[in-house]
Amino acid sequence: MKNKFLQNLNKTLKSILLSLSLTTYVLFPSVSDAFPIFAQQAYENPREATGRIVCANCHLAQKPVEIEVPQGVLPDSVFEATVEIPYDKSLQQVTATGKKGPMNVGAVLILPEGFTLAPKDRLTPELQEKTKGVVISPYSNSKKNILVVGPIPGADHQTIVFPILAPNPADNKNVHFIKYPIYVGANRGRGQVNPTGDKSNNTLYTSPADGQLTNITKTETGVTLSIKTKGGDIVETKIPTGPDLIVKKGASLTADQPLTNDPNVGGFGQTETEIVLQSPARVKGLIAFFFTVIFAQIMLVLKKKQFEKVQLAEMNF
Repeated sequence: MKNKFLQNLNKTLKSILLSLSLTTYVLFPSVSDAFPIFAQQAYENPREATGRIVCANCHLAQKPVEIEVPQGVLPDSVFEATVEIPYDKSLQQVTATGKKGPMNVGAVLILPEGFTLAPKDRLTPELQEKTKGVVISPYSNSKKNILVVGPIPGADHQTIVFPILAPNPADNKNVHFIKYPIYVGANRGRGQVNPTGDKSNNTLYTSPADGQLTNITKTETGVTLSIKTKGGDIVETKIPTGPDLIVKKGASLTADQPLTNDPNVGGFGQTETEIVLQSPARVKGLIAFFFTVIFAQIMLVLKKKQFEKVQLAEMNF
């Protein structure tokens, strides 16, 4: 009865936290677009069947990302997965208010089944220092092998260290001593598409039709354009504060012609690597094999020297 009460309490707290997160998104939109909660809500698995990571649906520009992991790890051991998110620190992104601000970064790390975020009591002092100030969490209760982080200030976190706990095949029968793939996706800056599917203010806006720009009205939230077309007048009101208007009143427009500049300076990238879950018995056997080979080689050399001495002694005799 007590366990059931605790489970219900835990679910209630999670619901409250989720509601607070969504409220924060509505009231303070400057922290949006990179926050992984929207991907977590919309996708059960962030990696599609094609191999594409879903963050690319909102972050349209392609940028590089790098990951470094050990070639092999032992069962029930803690290791580092280091993700590099390079970009020019002098660049500033357009925030949700339309003003320029520092870039933020975020990442999703897709580990093999059984690999999880290392508990704090297993971290070394050095690893605790490397992960200080970075909140890393599982993608969901059923996807604890997938880790997400962000948005966090990019200037201080172009390198993100994930502390990973390797599984033990003795405890998990679904884990084996084989080579596993690891996938990572990372973004810098805000996305070009909002979670609702609408464009953000961090992207290029184009003309909806052929016509003539008859009026430009600036408001607190952006720019309203009136376009005269053969089919009638069009009022284009979907240009928020952020992108700079590059057309003037009276200009002749064609469909899909850029009306603004593209303020986006960030982007998303994904890559993959491999890691081997090593069997301690195999490692010991390999060391024993190398030792045997080295010992045999030494003995052969010594035997050869002994044979040469005997031959030399017989010749002198």
